[in-house]
Amino acid sequence: MRFVVQVASDARVITGDRVIGRISKGLMVLIGIEDADTREIADRMIKKLLGLRIFPDENDKTNLNLRQVGGELLLVSQFTLYADCRHGNRPSFTNAGKPEFAEELYKYIIDKCRENEIHTETGEFGAKMRLFFTNEGPFTIILDSEELFGM
Repeated sequence: MRFVVQVASDARVITGDRVIGRISKGLMVLIGIEDADTREIADRMIKKLLGLRIFPDENDKTNLNLRQVGGELLLVSQFTLYADCRHGNRPSFTNAGKPEFAEELYKYIIDKCRENEIHTETGEFGAKMRLFFTNEGPFTIILDSEELFGM
């Protein structure tokens, strides 16, 4: 499982001409899922995500987590995080989770974040979307379950 985590303000996701998710301040997270992922991995990734101390404190040091700053989440499924570009110039996406499985796990992640009482907005699984946001800092982190937990 991979999360691309960006500290964001005024983030929104649009399908067609409709805004389907919007946050004012928090984290915009692109979520990539592979078939080997599990709910246990998702739980560990969520715990890591919500605990990240990447917001500035009163001394402008990255010392506060999402909850401490009253931040929100915008979660967007992104199968292209599993693109394999090793051969040729056209990426292969065979490492990405099968759509039915990935959508189920994506919804699980959304539900768990909401259970943690974090205001959570989402994209639309499998839809063509446009994302607009200001990356504050800029601050971007990649969380990869294989690197973090050897899974």
